[in-house]
Amino acid sequence: MKAMRRFTVRAHLPQRLSALGELSVNLRWSWDGPTQDLFAAIDAVRWREVSHDPVRMLGEVPPARLDELAGDSEFLARLDAVAADLADYLTRPRWFQGQVAAGTLRVAGIAYFSMEFGVTEVLPNYSGGLGILAGDHLKAASDLGLPLIGVGLLYRSGYFRQSLTADGWQAEQYPALDPQGLPLRLFTDQGGAAPVLVHVAMPDRRVLRARVWIAQVGRVPLLLLDSDIAENDPELRGVTDRLYGGDQDHRIKQEILAGVGGVRAVRAFTAAHGIAEPEVFHMNEGHAGFLGVERIRELITDPAGGLDYDAALAAVRASTIFTTHTPVPAGIDRFPADLVRRYFGGTPEGGELLTGVGTERVLALGRESDPHVFNMAHMGLRLAQRSNGVSRLHGRVSREMFAPLWSGFDNDEVPIGSVTNGVHAPTWAAREWLELARELIGPELVAEARGWERLQEVDPRRLWETRNMLRAKLVVEVRRRVRASWLQRGASDAELAWTENIFDPDVLTIGFARRVPTYKRLTLMLRRPERLQQLLLDADRPVQLVVAGKSHPADDGGKSLIQQVVRFADRPDVRCRIAFLPDYDMSMARYLYWGCDVWLNNPIRPLEACGTSGMKAALNGGLNLSILDGWWDEMFDGENGWAIPTADGVVDEARRDDLEAAALYELLERSVLPKFYDRDATGLPVRWVEMVRHTLQSLGPKVLASRMVRDYTVGFYAPAAATARRIFADDRAGAKAVAEYRRRVETAWAGVAIVQVDSSGLPDTPEIGNRLELRATVRLGDLSPDDVVVQAVLGRVSPDDELTETTIVPMTWSGGDAGGQVYVVQTPVPLSGAVGYTVRVLPHNDLLISDAELGLITTPHG
Repeated sequence: MKAMRRFTVRAHLPQRLSALGELSVNLRWSWDGPTQDLFAAIDAVRWREVSHDPVRMLGEVPPARLDELAGDSEFLARLDAVAADLADYLTRPRWFQGQVAAGTLRVAGIAYFSMEFGVTEVLPNYSGGLGILAGDHLKAASDLGLPLIGVGLLYRSGYFRQSLTADGWQAEQYPALDPQGLPLRLFTDQGGAAPVLVHVAMPDRRVLRARVWIAQVGRVPLLLLDSDIAENDPELRGVTDRLYGGDQDHRIKQEILAGVGGVRAVRAFTAAHGIAEPEVFHMNEGHAGFLGVERIRELITDPAGGLDYDAALAAVRASTIFTTHTPVPAGIDRFPADLVRRYFGGTPEGGELLTGVGTERVLALGRESDPHVFNMAHMGLRLAQRSNGVSRLHGRVSREMFAPLWSGFDNDEVPIGSVTNGVHAPTWAAREWLELARELIGPELVAEARGWERLQEVDPRRLWETRNMLRAKLVVEVRRRVRASWLQRGASDAELAWTENIFDPDVLTIGFARRVPTYKRLTLMLRRPERLQQLLLDADRPVQLVVAGKSHPADDGGKSLIQQVVRFADRPDVRCRIAFLPDYDMSMARYLYWGCDVWLNNPIRPLEACGTSGMKAALNGGLNLSILDGWWDEMFDGENGWAIPTADGVVDEARRDDLEAAALYELLERSVLPKFYDRDATGLPVRWVEMVRHTLQSLGPKVLASRMVRDYTVGFYAPAAATARRIFADDRAGAKAVAEYRRRVETAWAGVAIVQVDSSGLPDTPEIGNRLELRATVRLGDLSPDDVVVQAVLGRVSPDDELTETTIVPMTWSGGDAGGQVYVVQTPVPLSGAVGYTVRVLPHNDLLISDAELGLITTPHG
């Protein structure tokens, strides 16, 4: 299929309208209603035709219209007000500046790396949830005033545009994007004459060069590297061609450019703009993991005094954060070790790509049980002192999945925390809800996630009228998109009159939209087609279902699932109540989140890391109907939606899907539909509206990206910056000390042993509060008591003699003799019944944030 091309000519604006230029390229317009309204006022019809793209708008509006507006006093007053508001937004102290002034936070800068960023559909540099999350992270960081820089790649064909063939099979088209027609500016030298180029060595004595485009996301610059330049040979020009395209050789080039080239772009950008160097580097997934290797190289080769490898690694770890988004090993990028050797083995100078690091050390960072495989997530964990999953449940799943890297520790001791994702309310909440919130509590409290209790004051009729209005908007959009899709599939106008009456603005509307990997189970709703048909066509309590999603171009299994839904939705008897909308993107998603009464999510638990689409629906008063997975596992309270029961323990996949589909149908029939359709004498569904109110009140403050970014700032960025300052102080004395300590401990650890453990005070049948006395003799070899901690572990003894429900109690050093060092503790017993205990030794250093960090542990049995 031919690639689509999109080119836009930049407008030459009259001087009095010059502010429109800045407004069009600062992506704050994508979440600021008054700015969008200003552009719509130029030409409302054209604004719709250009899909709400200000750069295209200014490039296509006739010069005569611009001249007319330059003399329109009313328009100019609006322009001045919007421009002044942007200037105030960019300069006024915000939450972060208030924290700094109060002395509660200190972070000089954060570099946030992601393989994709979904800021706006106008900049199609995203595929799904990971990119949308990254875009929301930047927006919330801007709103909060964080000194953050985003870093990624600019894909010349973005992610694919989806259409359907006549028989319902997914087809892909790749638009050819011209950066000159996007809301970007080129990073140039001081004179503005030449682009700043980033250079990265490649095998065979070649060099990959990339220019840097800047997308301004409010206060946050997003640096996007672009290899499609004349200075590269044809193969290297194509490195940034498509998001998640190509073979492994292509992907590793992309990830080297994102990581190594991204760090070099940050250095050039901060130097040129007089911005403080980032203290903290945040990897949003493992794709950009090579950034840590580049930073090690910088520290080793620093002309002012380089570090050795171990000290450089300690310095990088202290200032790096790694966020994992996958709950399954199959979701991790893994490369053949020989491919990594190829890319890190040679440069134009004939030495190693990263001077002083060494290929084998790079391979060690990504090693896993198979020595022939390089694991990007393992590298991320080894390069970052602080790591996290993206929901509480995902944090637990991640600790279990990566537990082999911390052998000997319980899963809950694996040093991986969690920050539950959030969504950017000004982007995803309908204007009607935002206006209500501002009216009730004011814009500042909305931004700070406070004041939601005031929703109790809102008349239930206003809540219901708002929901009805938004559902009606969705119905109009569904009709438009279904008609367009059928025309694209080969239908004629004459046979599409039925599309004018599909869907009903008064019918309960369920939405299901997301990427289409197998685990998300797009077709669970079709397990019993006849039962779904009954729900759709019920005369008294009908349901209508809108479905959307893209399958990866190489995933024929996912495409087959889409085709099954499309073929069902094509049936003449049900197509009035179910629709598959192709080309799911941010512009479509808004209508779905605004208008759907119920948001359906039925993944295989616990394979949904977070699943933020349901959060966006909740911000619009939509009720979630979901498996207890991801964010819903921690935020469902029994009144803000429904939890679909899971068939945990059922091994047969078909049987499990049948059981969970039946549970879904039962919930719809017995709880969801009655609450929606049972009305009082005035036609108000009282119970439903109260659930809407409770959803907005209970979930509104919790699902915000501003809450998420504050959590990262307080729990990760500020502590990492503080640790980094200690590590880098006094000519990086801390880094050198950690490296020396680590070398000494790892060398000596084989000599650490627990020689003897004695106990007293524990009766045969212990009760809570009985006092246990323990005395342990420990041989430390070449280590001293200052190098370790010794702990007692108390817990319930399971039938297989394992300790469960454990409590860890530190033991006190009481001296040593020829037999070893003696540690003692007297502690109350925390449990009754079959209580057991053990003793363990771990390395300890004040510059490490966890005693589990080095992965070393000694117990009486090993």
